[in-house]
Amino acid sequence: MTKVSAKKQKTYIFQLDPDRGQILWESKKPRIIPIESIKELRFSSDARYYRQQFQLAQQYEDRWMTIIYLLDGQYKTLHLIAHTKDVFQMWDITLRKLYAIRQELMSGLGNVEMREAIWEKQCWKSADEESDQKLMFEDVEKLCKRLNINSPAEELLRLFKQADKQHRGYLDFADFQRFVKLLKARPEVDLLYKKLCAARGGKFDFDTFERFMRDSQKSSLGRAELQQLFTRYATKPGSPGSSSDGFTSFLLSSDNSAFTDQNGKIWHDMTYPISDYFISSSHNTYLTGHQLVGASTIEGYIRALLHSCRSVELDIYDGDVEPMIFHGKTFTSKVPLREVCSAIAKYAFVTSPYPIIISAEIHCSVAQQELMVEIMHLVFGDALVSAPVDGRPQINALPSPEDLKGRVLLKAKNLYVSDNETIRPKEVSVDTESSSTETSASDSDMAQEIKHEWKKAKAADKKAVQELKEEFRKARSVFDRVRHHHSSILPTAIMASTSTSTAILESSTKAQDPPKPPGKVKMSVAVASLLVYTVGVKCRGINKKEHYAPEHVFSLSESTANKILKQGTSGTGTGMMDLIKHNKTHVVRIYPKGTRLSSSNYLPHRYWSAGAQLVAINWQTFDLGYMINHAMFQRNGRAGYVLKPQALRTPDKEQLSRRTQHYLDVTIISAQQLPRPKDALGREIMDKSIIDPYVEVSIHIPDWTHSPYPTSSTTSLALTPTSSTPSLSATYRTNAVKNNGFNPVWQETMRIPFDCVGGMQDLIFVRFAVRRGGENEDEPIAVYCVSLGSLSMGYRHLPLHDTQASQYLFSTLFAHFAIHDV
Repeated sequence: MTKVSAKKQKTYIFQLDPDRGQILWESKKPRIIPIESIKELRFSSDARYYRQQFQLAQQYEDRWMTIIYLLDGQYKTLHLIAHTKDVFQMWDITLRKLYAIRQELMSGLGNVEMREAIWEKQCWKSADEESDQKLMFEDVEKLCKRLNINSPAEELLRLFKQADKQHRGYLDFADFQRFVKLLKARPEVDLLYKKLCAARGGKFDFDTFERFMRDSQKSSLGRAELQQLFTRYATKPGSPGSSSDGFTSFLLSSDNSAFTDQNGKIWHDMTYPISDYFISSSHNTYLTGHQLVGASTIEGYIRALLHSCRSVELDIYDGDVEPMIFHGKTFTSKVPLREVCSAIAKYAFVTSPYPIIISAEIHCSVAQQELMVEIMHLVFGDALVSAPVDGRPQINALPSPEDLKGRVLLKAKNLYVSDNETIRPKEVSVDTESSSTETSASDSDMAQEIKHEWKKAKAADKKAVQELKEEFRKARSVFDRVRHHHSSILPTAIMASTSTSTAILESSTKAQDPPKPPGKVKMSVAVASLLVYTVGVKCRGINKKEHYAPEHVFSLSESTANKILKQGTSGTGTGMMDLIKHNKTHVVRIYPKGTRLSSSNYLPHRYWSAGAQLVAINWQTFDLGYMINHAMFQRNGRAGYVLKPQALRTPDKEQLSRRTQHYLDVTIISAQQLPRPKDALGREIMDKSIIDPYVEVSIHIPDWTHSPYPTSSTTSLALTPTSSTPSLSATYRTNAVKNNGFNPVWQETMRIPFDCVGGMQDLIFVRFAVRRGGENEDEPIAVYCVSLGSLSMGYRHLPLHDTQASQYLFSTLFAHFAIHDV
């Protein structure tokens, strides 16, 4: 196939190896793409964006493939043109199926038999280098090194002979399956199984299983459901009654998931107002890197949307023909608004059916604002919200995610209304979040602009004055028409401003007042008509004197938000409690401060603890902030909307004044099949020695500034805060296990103290990192981060991920969890 890049086109032989799960080709060096590293496949017209970027003809479209994948921590793209339609179809069908299987396996645990079969095939293919269907002992030794096993040769030879049932001196595939079963023995599970049996007279019957589920796993299932579970795994080969095999299968299955609301279905009630949810949000979505010099592309939107992001950001500027998206006053590249909207429309509801909020900073002229609205209507069609849903003309409360399913909302500021208008205003303005000032306009501002325009027109001739009056009459008729059909979209404050401005224009033709410089940026009436439930307003303070309509949304930089949170309950009236109260009925957006030029992230749970819904993250940076955000929104079926804890939704203030103290007891038992590092070409690095792994457990807690009670010295809040955030964290670690990255066993318990306010364990996050002993590497071998509120207690297997939050197919961490009150 022909490999296409911006600079050249060259033909290579590409191979698809289903057993190893790899795409391979020879360039200057052998190149590999593991199928589990693929983030997206685009075929034919789905990849048109790139074909047009490379200025290649339409005739190539029906044979075009774009493969987007992660390698060495970087997003990469492979663009291919098949030479025949038949070759294209073979790759299309086969690659899609292999990709789908791996995507299913990488969405949690479970599918134990399929996972096992894929792993065995992968190992066999790697070990059988001569493809003669025979593995000699030397081949097995090499394989074990590749699998991170450093067992003595005598021990491996014993297992080899035990698997070689026919004493032929080599292993065929069936023998090999026996060998890996011996290799993957779980002595720590056998020990647990025997302990449970010993407590019940030496047998593992249903009563033993039920007691285990109630006492250890804290199961709330009914007796009949537990009976069904027991029967399902008791009938597997090697049933719980005779061996630990069925018990091991249960522990690894999705029936024993570590997560209470992460199993691919919507768990939360989606009928509350949208202000009652945390909403997965992106900052500067168009960037894929640095804030000053990064590339602007549709890829940022696609990646975010496919990972359940529900709020994306547009910075819109004038283009030569149509509006463009880029980061103002920087060297970032530009991408057309039309292409961005098309990408949003295509990918908006692939992962989640719930509404998308487009947070727009509009810096373009009125003419291009009109074009912007035209493009949005054309691309989004009926999905674009331009009137209240279900014919509800009065906005007394915000609609729910369920009400807005499949809809797209625009959030921007409305310049037609005064900042201090408090009677049902559709206030304020296009979000100027990147700048130090916020823009807004009042009636008098607009009147000054009109007088200025009239003065210029009068200097030309009377005909121009008539044309200007005609344009104004048209604008008035638009207001009248919109008011007639959707009385709540443009409130009376705007209507009054239009009437006033017309009167000013007419009086100006007589008085010939000297013009004053225009005060603020103009705004298209068409843009205002799209602002329904997400009207951007300037924050005028959060207190009893200031009134915000339900649809008003203001944005706060992290610096401003931090100042508000630090004010606490000191009587200033604008502290944490006021923000929480405001966020019970209104939506607020938090965004990273402008000095984060490398696109680093804050820790979002600090702002979630104040009830903020749209806590925007730089999705292009895989740091701890990203990981916590990912953990939050893996919940609730990846809907992108997570119901806030009750303490942040209820009018009852008592919950927020309740601080409790607990211990999280974590026993790190063992790990299974830790991954070997790979180089930048996707190949395993074989010259590194077998690892000495250890596990690091860290807990990350909001600083609970809204609790009036002092911090106890026995709690985690007395631990040293991290330097990068006002939130608090503490880290614990196991000892290292020597020379075993395949099945290390620790059996080490750590007791982690923590405080919780209002029962909000959803906002406490626990991060597990498997690290290589003896080396000070910044990046761990494998990680997992989870919200404590959705972590199941008892014996659980955690899926392990790389540092880009992609799940490893075969690596797990086995641990036991319990929470105790102090």
